[in-house]
Amino acid sequence: MPDGNFVANLARHIGQTVTIFTTSGGESGRGFTGVLVSVNRDFVRLIDRIGPAPGCALGNCCDQHLGRGNLEGQGGTLPSGISCNANNGLGAVVDIPVNRIAAFVHNSVGSGW
Repeated sequence: MPDGNFVANLARHIGQTVTIFTTSGGESGRGFTGVLVSVNRDFVRLIDRIGPAPGCALGNCCDQHLGRGNLEGQGGTLPSGISCNANNGLGAVVDIPVNRIAAFVHNSVGSGW
């Protein structure tokens, strides 16, 4: 690293897709790939999977999926656990302690190396 500071090097890659391998075993030791969104001296944060946009912003998506009339107009609410985008899954965020990073993999194009 040109400046010799690992955390500063990580921060240079905010907004890029990276893979971070950790010193733990099992699935987490295989690495996490995602968009690096923040870095501080203790943790890095990756967005591992982007969640869907809100599907009920105007109310019509949920009405169609539930097979009911306009819930808002009838004073109704969505039953617990029902989402217009239930098949799209939720987003995922990974916080990794800096002192548990075994390897940091990034694209060499545009990285300044």
